[in-house]
Amino acid sequence: MTPGQKLDELGLTLPEVAKPLASYVPAVRTGDYVYTSGQLPMVDGKLVATGKVGEKLTAEEAAGLAGICALNALAAAASAAGGVDNIVRIVKVVGFVASAPDFTGQPQVINGASDLLGKVFAETGGHARSAVGVAVLPLDAPVEVELIAEVR
Repeated sequence: MTPGQKLDELGLTLPEVAKPLASYVPAVRTGDYVYTSGQLPMVDGKLVATGKVGEKLTAEEAAGLAGICALNALAAAASAAGGVDNIVRIVKVVGFVASAPDFTGQPQVINGASDLLGKVFAETGGHARSAVGVAVLPLDAPVEVELIAEVR
């Protein structure tokens, strides 16, 4: 099953690629790889939630937001790759979590992104990953995700 077919089966549609908030592009292809810029949990051009995880949001809520970020990153990667079916492997995911000072569940939050990518790409969705706690993210977003994908 292709990634596009799997997205359909899951009832997911790649969103329109979010417009950059500053001086960068959403994704860059070089050779057989696409690198995305960090993607926020935006739906229809609006940030879905704000605040720190472990303070205003739970890890479970933030994991759902990380899934939205991953879908946005996938849209950015697909735009640079000539379509989602040209993505052959997710190589690396980096997730940033705006964290309350005592919050240590960043890996569980970024599982929301990893799990979504695993559902779409199955065995080629397994990836290296970093989950980093930060003081604040752009627009006071709770989570941000970027990825590196191998493409044909």
